[in-house]
Parts: sequence; structure tokens; C-alpha cells
Amino acid sequence: MQMQRINNPWFIGLAGLIVGSLVTMFIMRSGNHHEHSDHQHMSAEASNSAAETIWTCSMHPNVRQPEPGDCPICGMDLIPAGESDNDDPLVLQMTEEAVKLANIQTTIVNTGGAGGEQSLRLSGKVQADERLASSQVSHVDGRIEKLYVSFTGEQVRKGQKLADIYAPELITAQRDLIEASKLVELNPKLVEAARTKLRYWKISDEQIANIEASGEIQEVFPVVATASGVVTNRRIAVGDYVQQGEPLFELIGLQRVWVLFDAYEEDLAKLKLGSNISFTTPALPASTFDAKISFIDPIIDARTRTASVRVELNNPGGRLKPEMLVNGTVAPGGSSSSQVMVPKSAVLWTGPRSVVYVKVPDSDVPSFQFREVELGDAVGEKYQVLSGIEPGEEVVTYGGFVIDAAAQLNNQASMMNQEVLLKEEATETAIPDFTADAPEAFQEQIKQVVATYLSIKDALVETDATAAAEQATEVNGALANVDMSLLNGAAHEYWMEQLPALKAHSNKISKLEDVEAQRTQFEFLSEAIISVVKAFGIEDETYYIQYCPMAFNDQGAAWLSAEDQVLNPYFGDVMLRCGVIQETLQFDE
Repeated sequence: MQMQRINNPWFIGLAGLIVGSLVTMFIMRSGNHHEHSDHQHMSAEASNSAAETIWTCSMHPNVRQPEPGDCPICGMDLIPAGESDNDDPLVLQMTEEAVKLANIQTTIVNTGGAGGEQSLRLSGKVQADERLASSQVSHVDGRIEKLYVSFTGEQVRKGQKLADIYAPELITAQRDLIEASKLVELNPKLVEAARTKLRYWKISDEQIANIEASGEIQEVFPVVATASGVVTNRRIAVGDYVQQGEPLFELIGLQRVWVLFDAYEEDLAKLKLGSNISFTTPALPASTFDAKISFIDPIIDARTRTASVRVELNNPGGRLKPEMLVNGTVAPGGSSSSQVMVPKSAVLWTGPRSVVYVKVPDSDVPSFQFREVELGDAVGEKYQVLSGIEPGEEVVTYGGFVIDAAAQLNNQASMMNQEVLLKEEATETAIPDFTADAPEAFQEQIKQVVATYLSIKDALVETDATAAAEQATEVNGALANVDMSLLNGAAHEYWMEQLPALKAHSNKISKLEDVEAQRTQFEFLSEAIISVVKAFGIEDETYYIQYCPMAFNDQGAAWLSAEDQVLNPYFGDVMLRCGVIQETLQFDE
């Protein structure tokens, strides 16, 4: 049977809700039957163990509470969670009865050989990604007073100070602002015009506020990097006079690189976009890299009779350096291995995304994992799979739409709910671990910041905008007491990256009077606080990352709590218990 392509999200969502509801009702009916039977035969010993039972919702298994009650999301009665409950947002578990009801069928995928063709060998070299090149320019006429980056090859981070510049125009503009501030009550438009003039020269609002508050003229201003990268050309020296828009430094980012291979024209027929190239470089003899062709030059070089074939790949740590020589191999059929083939009926479509469900092997209950796959050409009643499935895996060929609909209702990864996967990946990879590098004195200062943050959380639980604003002011005070000199190296840099967000969002909460607007800023503040606590740790403290899937129109939002009891700051009394504990952060000596 061939699954038809469905591109209408409304239809997918409606059909998914209907079919998923039927499956969920079946699961509930089975669960309620067992619960009733267990109740009839419960002994005194079982009664004691029931006090430790975790209760969940059959429609929202991410809800987990220590006592019975109603689901905070849909209002249905909670049921005891079984031992086989799964927390993976990519895996949906079903009962044997539900699998039979949905008539789910699977097949083991095989491979299609490419014949007796020989591998194609190519040579090339590493190049910088041209799209990551940038020029750091001066936004005002002036004289370079000091350089903080003085040689080519130096690594620069976005926001880093590059140089100090003396600009007579900025001196005059500051004087105008100070004089206009004295007449703010008589002519507020004059003050705003003076601020706008400074903003035109890329002077930040914080710097402008400091000038107004101090009434003192700042003689030199920093030139900061607008992008990260390696300096490839330093165009200035101390004492040089530069004009507005004049390039000062040229940067190139090396976090992602190109590898350009030379392919002779007679070999171009064997290459196509998406073909896999496996390559090595003499500089890293123990490493083998794999990447897919992303561009084939449409013009043949008249001298060499070759065309440039490009692959792109991430370059963590800068292992691959521009101008490194490489040797590549393209397997027969454009792949480094035999091509995996899946039946067309296994593929679910929504716009450009292709999805299949893979049966989890050796699981106690039927479990199906969500997979996004990259498809190649259609061969008869099958598709080539370029990535996402390995030979020998068992894919769902009938009933995949039912599984996807149930996953959507359970707030798990599905065709219509891709954000679950994206958030999980971002959470796992973005936060470094500096707990061993953070001294106890620094952790104690962070503890005070967290304490003031928790006061904001408590105020929002009570839907008290005034109290939230007052506590946000306390956060800024606690941040001012943090001694960043206690940190070194990467730990110091990470703190400096998080500090602007902590200041900005707590400051906005302190100035807002609308509690819903405060809650929006609180989500951003929570992300930064969670990152800081996970990165640096706080000895002898336990915190809970809690999550509400219904916050902000079902986009979901997290927060940090010192108690394991869920008290929702995004809804307050409206849905006070809506949420789950995503993670427990416990830091011992």
C-alpha cells in the first residue's frame, strides 16, 4: 500500500486528533480495566506501596505526579504509570491491543546494490566558507587610540573589543545630549533627537544612559566585533585616522568549511547533488570525514578540464584548516555503502519533511521511534534513503499515520510537532560543564542570584506584577555582586556571554507593569539562569527544571525551582499545577 503525500497541515492535525483519540481511548479502556481488577485484589501490603505510585495521564504521559487527581492539561483522571513508561520524546509506546486495533504492520529494510562499478577518486583542498567572511568597519570618523587585536590569525569573538577610537563628532554629540537633558521637561523631543544621533553611530542605549546619568563626556569609544572569526587582514595601526565605513579588520569564520574537489568532465556524470564523499587529509592521517556534495560548478575550467565539486561540513575545534590537501572517494552509485531502500508506504509527508516510524528492537512493550529521513530517487515501489535509517531496521509500512497522530496528542515528536526534537537537542548540546572550574566563592554568589530569581518566580505564581518588578531589581543587585574575576578561560567567557541576557531580561521585568509581558521576559531569564546553574553548579544545592507544555500558546516554557512541587509561574491560579519536572540538578561536594 502506498501512502499518499499530504501537504495540508490543517487536515493532518484534524485527522491526527481523531485517529489519535481513538487509539488513546483504547489504551485508556485497557488501562482502566486493569486498574479496576487491581483494585479488587489489592492487599494491605499493596496499599502501602500504592502511596509511592507515580500517576500520569493516558493522553499526556509527560505529566507525572505523586498522587491521583486530574490532568493539569486536559482535565482527565490520572492513572498509575506502568514500569515501562518512557520519557523519550521520540518514542511512542502502545499496548499489544492498541497495535492490533490499528493494524500496524512492519517490514525489515534491505539494501540495493550498485553493481560492479569502481570507486571514483578525487583530490582537492579545504577552503574557508565564503559566506562566513565579514569586514569590521568604523561607524564614525576618528583616530585609532588603541588596538586590542594586533595580528592576523588572532581569534575574535562577537562582541569583543577590537580597538578604541577618538571621534570629535562623538564629543560634540555627547555635549549636545548633556545640554538637551537639562531641558528634558521643556523639550523632550530635543533629547530624543540627541540620542538618535548617537545611535546612528552605533552607540548603545546603555552607553547613552550612562552619559546622561553622569553628565560627563566620554573621550574614546570601543569598536566591537559584529561577528566571530579569525583575523585575515589588519588594515589599521595605532594613530591612523579612519573614515566612517572604512574596513578596519577582515574576518573569516572557520566553524564551518568547504572542501573543493576537482572532477574531470568525463567523471561528472557519476556525481550528483547529495552524493557522499569520504575523504582524508595527510595532516590528520587517523581521521576520515564524510560529507555530501552540496554544489557542482556549472562551468568547466578551460585549462584543467575540471569542474569544482564542493562539500560542506562543520569544523569543531578548527581541525580542518584552509589550503589543507585532501583525497576523496565516491563509492559506486554516489554512496559510500549500499543504498538503503524503504517501501513508499512507510513514508509520511508534510511539506518538505519526510518521516518514518522505526520499531524499537527488544522492547518489553511495542515501541515506535520517530525518524526524519532524507530520501533519494524512487525505484519502483521503494525510495532510496540517504540518511536516517540503517540496514536491518524494522520500519512501519502500515499504520504509521495512526502512530503519528497518537504521538501528536502526547506532545511527542511528530509531523506536526517538530519542536520537541529541536528543544531536546539544543538542551543537550548547548551548555558546557564548568562545575570543576568554578570556585566555591563564585558559586555562592550565583546562589544569591538564583535566590532573587526564585522570588520573581514566586511573584508570578501569585500573579503579582508589582512584587515581580521589585524582585527583578534585586536580581540586578545580585548580579552586580558577582566577581567574574574568580573565573578563568572558557568559564569566564561563558559567564560573559550569559551576563547580558541576565541583566537585560531582569531589567525589563523590573520596568514592566503588565504581568503577561513580565512572564514573556521571565521565560528568557529562565533560559539564562538554567544555563548558568547547569554550567557552574552550586554545591550542596538541589534545583528542579520544570516545564509547562501549554505556555505561550502550546509552545512550552521552562523555569527553575527549588522545590519538587510544580507551581506554574506562566499561568498562576489559572493552571497552577500544569507542568512536569524535566530534570533534577543536584550538586554535591
